[in-house]
Amino acid sequence: MLELIRFSDITKFMETFNLPDRLKRQFKFYFLTYPRLFNRKLKPKSTLTSQEIEKGLQAVVKDGVASQIMVTLTGGAFLVNFALLLGASNFFIGILAAIPAFMQLAQILGIILVEKTRRRKFICVIGAFISRIFLILLALIPLLFPPQMRISALIVFLILHALCNSIVSSSWSPWMRDLIPENIMGSFFSGRMALSYAVALVLSLIAGFFLDQWQQLFPEVSILGYSILFLAGALAGFASAYYLSLPPEPKMESTSSHFNLKQLFSIPFQDLNFRKLLWFSGSWHFAFNLAVPFFTVYLLIRLEYSMTLVILLSALSQTASIISFRLWGRFSDRFSNKSVLTISGPIFLATLLAWTFTTFPEKHVFTLPLLIIIHLFLGIATAGTTLACGNIGMKLAPKGQATSYLTTYNLINSLALGIAPLLGGHLADFFSVRQLSFAINWFSPSRELTIQTLSFEHWDFLFLFAFLIGLYALHRLSFVQEKGEIKEKEVFQEFMSEMGRGIQNISVGGIFASSRFRFPLKRDEKQKKTYLY
Repeated sequence: MLELIRFSDITKFMETFNLPDRLKRQFKFYFLTYPRLFNRKLKPKSTLTSQEIEKGLQAVVKDGVASQIMVTLTGGAFLVNFALLLGASNFFIGILAAIPAFMQLAQILGIILVEKTRRRKFICVIGAFISRIFLILLALIPLLFPPQMRISALIVFLILHALCNSIVSSSWSPWMRDLIPENIMGSFFSGRMALSYAVALVLSLIAGFFLDQWQQLFPEVSILGYSILFLAGALAGFASAYYLSLPPEPKMESTSSHFNLKQLFSIPFQDLNFRKLLWFSGSWHFAFNLAVPFFTVYLLIRLEYSMTLVILLSALSQTASIISFRLWGRFSDRFSNKSVLTISGPIFLATLLAWTFTTFPEKHVFTLPLLIIIHLFLGIATAGTTLACGNIGMKLAPKGQATSYLTTYNLINSLALGIAPLLGGHLADFFSVRQLSFAINWFSPSRELTIQTLSFEHWDFLFLFAFLIGLYALHRLSFVQEKGEIKEKEVFQEFMSEMGRGIQNISVGGIFASSRFRFPLKRDEKQKKTYLY
């Protein structure tokens, strides 16, 4: 690709304009030498040394932190409230959550590029860099567009940003599958996530405080506070793209057969166990995104809480995730990802059902304490399900066919994640004027007593439907086979014991130390293999 820039073309260009020698040297460097050096840096390697792998993993950790900062400042509650300030409806909030998921369908284009070029790192870095440009444009929407065009502009820039990210994802997952040793995959990704979440936790609190102060000082241009956050997130995104250029890429295994897209996608469906995994993963991600995107809207509109309180609750959830990531990572390596899901999955579903009791039918004295408990367990459960769902796909994807398997896995998840919030937004509007309640009535000559036992209205229906679909997903998980799985009772007992010890050792320093910064290599003399631990 970059080899197409020829020395003769540069020379003719400079001779045409009769440029000075100094300017000629600069042109040669920026348009010929530097592109070739950059291209060489992104080329795959046939063999990797232990030092290259170790340095590469450090860069992957740094990329995780930078990308999480970007996601924190440009997504979640900040993006939702930005859209609400622009005049978004419930259905549009569903569209916001659906756009990244539906754009994951562009992984088909990504897999074609990977199979044709055999250069996953090059595609990943270039795609990541381009995607960050659209975040800058998104941040400038209040300055570039009149009010009636801002919603449309937000949709367009989010689509283009997500489109590039999906191509990045299609190359990043198989690249990491071949780079990271399987025996440390769970602990490595749990450490990476824990550190990323710790940084994002502090940053989200600072960002929430900044927005409150900005609104008090400049109420007439309060929306520009979000623009500043998004610009900061874009800068972090460019840092992430830089760190992505540092880890080495193992050369893809050569294939003798001609590339066939139809055959490539049919292979994972021919694998019975992987097909069962797709059933579970699709239904689980559908249940997840049917309700989760509307948590922020529920807190801001239904319960009328401030952005500061919403961020504090989110921070509590993130703190619980950080504390539990290393635990889930050890369980993933020691037992199996399925064992992790059998514990974290039911906890997550219990939190969904608990949301329906935060109003009964209105806010009550136990609403905030209940929300605190919900967010605490939601963070613990989300850490386990996120880690295990990502790792189980990588683990069950055979080496050499990781691109095909993981792209299929991601596409199924993306369809589920995309359809769910669109349906959720429609259902939220539909049930906004409907209510289902059950009560116990007592009548006597002296008094009349009514005890409300159950009440569903508006968003409560989403939480209930997500809970029921999640139960079905866990049923589908029982059919998946994974090496290392043990009985749920044993995992639960070990989980409670580890959590008890973890809670006793909670500290600010402990949160940031929940991720190991170094992954030294050790040689197993018996098996003659070098591995990370």
